[in-house]
Amino acid sequence: MKQYEHPSLDGVALPEVMQALSDPCRLGIVRRLLEREGRELACNEFGMDVAKATRSHHFEVLRGAGLIQSRMEGTKCMTSLRRPELERKFPGLIELILSAE
Repeated sequence: MKQYEHPSLDGVALPEVMQALSDPCRLGIVRRLLEREGRELACNEFGMDVAKATRSHHFEVLRGAGLIQSRMEGTKCMTSLRRPELERKFPGLIELILSAE
């Protein structure tokens, strides 16, 4: 079963997080997770109109920036936002994401 790497947020800097969020598709993924209020989504539930490899890349970038965590459940990749950790490390970031257009 595939295991994903999730960095400690202690080693993640704000520019890395902002770079990950600079792509509209990745920002949309994070917003969708915020709408779910802590519940996980399978990677195919995001409604992204991109190739599977592109979708995988976007999730990899978000994981690398410490924004999301992913785990395998059978054949599904379940993803959730690391909201409590993000709010502690970067106060105000979630509100900024929610208010950004």
